[in-house]
Amino acid sequence: MTLEITQKENLGIIRFNRPEAYNSFTREMSFALIDALKKFNEDKTVRAVLLTGNGKAFCAGQDLKEAVEDNGLSVEQMVEEHYNPIVRLIRKLEKPVIAAVNGVAAGAGANIAFACDIAVATKSAAFIQAFSKIGLVPDSGGTFFLPRLVGFQKASALMMLGDKVTAEEAAQMNMIYKVFEDDVFAEESEKLAIKMSQMPTKALAYTKHLLNQSFTNDLDAQLDQEKEWQAKSAASKDSIEGIQAFVEKRKPEFTGE
Repeated sequence: MTLEITQKENLGIIRFNRPEAYNSFTREMSFALIDALKKFNEDKTVRAVLLTGNGKAFCAGQDLKEAVEDNGLSVEQMVEEHYNPIVRLIRKLEKPVIAAVNGVAAGAGANIAFACDIAVATKSAAFIQAFSKIGLVPDSGGTFFLPRLVGFQKASALMMLGDKVTAEEAAQMNMIYKVFEDDVFAEESEKLAIKMSQMPTKALAYTKHLLNQSFTNDLDAQLDQEKEWQAKSAASKDSIEGIQAFVEKRKPEFTGE
C-alpha cells in the first residue's frame, strides 16, 4: 500500500508509505492521496488531518521512473491529474491539515507541505526546491505559497538555485511553523494535530476560507467577508459552548458543530 491511513479519535492520519523510494509519488499514490483527502473531508468524525511519512523521508516529489517509461505519463498529465487536485483539496478541506515533515521534503513533497495549514518538521528534516536541477519549474503550488511564506527574493533564490534548507533554517525564515527535536517529533507533532482535532472545527474551517480569500481580496472585501463568516461562526454550537464556558470559567467541550 502506497499510503497508510488510520484514525486516532477525531484525527485522520495519512502516512506516505514508499520508504524504499523516499516516499516519492507514483500515479497510484497520488490517486490514493486524493481519495483519502476526499474521504476524510466527508467524514464528520474526522476534525483534522495529519499528513506525514514513513521512513527517512517525508516525500521526495515525483518518482521520475514514471516520467521516463515507454508510453509513460507526460509531466503535464502528472501536474494536471495528480498535484493540482491534491493542492486544491488541501486548501478546500473543511478542516485543518497539518504536515509533519519527518525527513527530506523535495520538489512536490515540499510544496504540498507548504500548502497545508500548518507545517512542522523534525530537526533533521530538510526542504529542497529540486525542480531547476532537472530543468523544470516548481509546481504543486510552490510559486504561489513559497513567496508568501518567505518573500519574493528568498523564494526566487531557493527555486532557481535549488538550495537545501534545514528545518531550523526553514522555521527561521517562516517557511514552517515549528521544529521539534528528532526524539520527540512523532509525539509532539501528533499532539499538535490531536489538539486541532478537538478545537471548534467550523471556526477553523471558516478561518481557512478567509485566509484563502485574503490572497485575492482587497481590504474592504476582506472586511466584508470577515463580517459574513463571523456571523456564521457565532451561530455554531461550538461558539455558543465556547462563550458559555468562558462565562462559567470552565474548559469548553467542542463537538465540531
